[in-house]
Amino acid sequence: MNDLRILVVDDEPAIHRFLTPALSAAGYAVARADDGAGALRAIATHPPDAVLLDLGLPDMDGKEVIARVRQFSRLPIIVLSARDREAEKIEALDLGADDFVNKPFGVGELMARIRAALRQRSGEAHAADAVLRAGPLEIDRPRHRVTRDGQEIKLTPKEFELLVYLARHPGKVLTHRQILGAVWGPAHLEDTQYLRVYVGQLRQRLEAEPATPALILTEPGIGYRMAE
Repeated sequence: MNDLRILVVDDEPAIHRFLTPALSAAGYAVARADDGAGALRAIATHPPDAVLLDLGLPDMDGKEVIARVRQFSRLPIIVLSARDREAEKIEALDLGADDFVNKPFGVGELMARIRAALRQRSGEAHAADAVLRAGPLEIDRPRHRVTRDGQEIKLTPKEFELLVYLARHPGKVLTHRQILGAVWGPAHLEDTQYLRVYVGQLRQRLEAEPATPALILTEPGIGYRMAE
């Protein structure tokens, strides 16, 4: 047992019948909520280590749950939903969800996303570390120096800032707007083509095979994810 507790928020009994034994077998304690009010109450009174949240709840939209939780907690939230529209995913992520898994999903994929979200949150305490690592990359923030397998790679100041932001959130889906706001500021939230150019430049410099990137991964229509 790993002593970590997962809250499953869904109004479909079949989801609970499926997820409870799967999560228990993976070593997690499982709590249940069938609507948004119950989820908010459970998170406020007995905070879990992570939340699996359906968007289609009977009393409120799951995105409202995310917005309310983010007013007082940074615990990992993974959205589980049959809604596959990109706009839904982007809105949920922009509100503060850590990841988005479409129904139906495989247990293996879901467990991997849970582990990544838990690692991401536990690593945030070290986000200010002077040296970040991402795969074969070592990013020395004070010296503005990047090496791959010991070989120095020259980046422009903005490329370096973009890489640092991605590397501080390994495994987490970051929307175009989140990245643009953090790196370029609120005046550039819609400049997605600008971001694509910079990501392309980073891939040319950092990836062993830029055409099939293994470090900076694309989430189509949504944003990017830094490989762990």
